Amino acid sequence: MTDATRDTPAPLPGMMPGNLPENAPQARDFKPVEWARDLLRTIRTGALGTLDRNTGHPVTTLANVATDTDGAPVIAISKLSSHTANLAADGRASLLLARIGKGDPQAHPRLTVLGRFVPVTDEAVRARLRGRFLARHPKAQIYIDFPDFSLWRMEVAAAHLNGGFARAADLTAADLMLDVADAGGLMEAEAGAIEHMNDDHAEAVALYATVLAGEEPGPWKLTGVDPEGFDLGAGDRTARVLFPERITTGDALHKVLVQMARQARAKG
Repeated sequence: MTDATRDTPAPLPGMMPGNLPENAPQARDFKPVEWARDLLRTIRTGALGTLDRNTGHPVTTLANVATDTDGAPVIAISKLSSHTANLAADGRASLLLARIGKGDPQAHPRLTVLGRFVPVTDEAVRARLRGRFLARHPKAQIYIDFPDFSLWRMEVAAAHLNGGFARAADLTAADLMLDVADAGGLMEAEAGAIEHMNDDHAEAVALYATVLAGEEPGPWKLTGVDPEGFDLGAGDRTARVLFPERITTGDALHKVLVQMARQARAKG
């Protein structure tokens, strides 16, 4: 299964839907928060909307996207690009993340995230986000450290999800973002855990993708971890697997990855 044919994400227990437009009919299987979070974590490239610094008009470009641990979008952009100059003048922006597939493009889910992009200047934060971005976009290795490139992180204000006919919802930042105040241990352990799993447990990673996420075989690698689940990538394909419970420490991450590998082998 590819990103273009991914099934609707399974509902997450305990989630509440976003604010639905007044009097809008909604399909019973519509889970806006779950769908929005899945799009946010699995779509690698988005339409970046900025405000033109000369005319004030909206202008849209294409950008590769990763996420911070809490789900905040992260982009790597060059000072030579017009959208970088636009963001430097006014950080307000939008990011459209869309799933593509057969048939009418408007029948597939898409998420527009609204917020303000700010440059990442703290070196420790930049190093961490650089690792997450490269795990998602390994080809960016050739340019991400060029002097004119910098990482920008969105401070999310709101979002709008359109999941197809009769499936739309306005979402708050709290609907999309995870609280990671208690997840410092997990964030510290992430890079080492990902390297260990990809180098020493490739078979388990492949089972996560094919058995737990229902994806087709491929060169799957673990690309990111957060309290809610982990992300996988195989070339342009992505997948996401949710943890059975919230994870906030390195020890808990190790235990749940072992547990889920056993579960995948039993199902496989």
